[in-house]
Amino acid sequence: MPSKVRIALDAMGGDGGAAVVIPGAAISLGRHRDTEFLLVGDRARIEPELDRHPQLKAASNIIHTDVAVSGSDKPSQALRRGRKTSSMWLAIDAVKKGEADVAVSAGNTGALMAMSRFHLRTLKGIDRPAITGIWPTRRGESAVLDLGATIGGDAHHLVALALMGAAMASVLFDKKRPTVGLLNIGTEEIKGHEEIREAGEILRARNLPELDYIGFVEGDGIGKGLADVIVTEGFSGNIALKAAEGTARQMAELLRDEMKRSWLSKLGYLFARSAFQALRDKMDPNKSNGGVFLGLNGLVVKSHGGTSAEGFAYAIDVGYEMAHYDLLNKINQMLNREGGALNSVQAAQEAVS
Repeated sequence: MPSKVRIALDAMGGDGGAAVVIPGAAISLGRHRDTEFLLVGDRARIEPELDRHPQLKAASNIIHTDVAVSGSDKPSQALRRGRKTSSMWLAIDAVKKGEADVAVSAGNTGALMAMSRFHLRTLKGIDRPAITGIWPTRRGESAVLDLGATIGGDAHHLVALALMGAAMASVLFDKKRPTVGLLNIGTEEIKGHEEIREAGEILRARNLPELDYIGFVEGDGIGKGLADVIVTEGFSGNIALKAAEGTARQMAELLRDEMKRSWLSKLGYLFARSAFQALRDKMDPNKSNGGVFLGLNGLVVKSHGGTSAEGFAYAIDVGYEMAHYDLLNKINQMLNREGGALNSVQAAQEAVS
């Protein structure tokens, strides 16, 4: 564990820029005093915000640039226009150079992934990186990946996701052997695409020491918390995420409308207010903020672009935990130890085929 966790923040990313990033960093610093920050962005915007937070100011250095990646930029455009000059690139570059342990940005997701992959490259044994998010469930929380980094994937890719997700879950949830499920259209072994069935066969046959494979999980099993880690390819994962977020907002709006419908409803709300508050806290998207880019030679965390300062603080917290408990080294050891998991997977794939 490092004595200090150094975090590079893209202070120009997201809807709020420095006005959200700086107070968010101050909140996170209050929870993790052993943090140092590199604030990357326009000094003229950063310093007035930083002056309101003396403790953060003492723990921070500024890297100046007035170039920001737009939310509308395509990944290829962002690479052309913002390479080596933008706040997003320079935050990633700090990780590349070893000046920071993790980079956090609320900027354009596609651009952040493209820049991270281009500059940091992928780990040995990983073909494509993944976005991993924390999902509130009936039993607590689960790590779900991939939430949209790449589309599709063979059995090797899905097993690699399972290993990386298990490493992250072991850090976040303090579990030596997290349970892992593959998202599928049914729990029966004959259902789903061939690559999902093949990945399931490999995980069951290998009985890897890093994780406890429980089989296929249907969509409703994510919210039930049936596994610590849910694995899927990016297309299905992103649809599942957006559907869940939309449903949560819809339910909140419907409940709010019903509470206003009559005086009896309002009275009922007064009696059940503590329960509603607990539900609101449980479903607060700010507390699930922070998608980790797994599979890269460096740690990068993506925050929601429209989040509040409190929400951005949670994204920083995720980055802190990943760096503090040396997630990158743990994933490397799991993937590439002698006789390691992915070598076993490749052998198993040949046997299955």
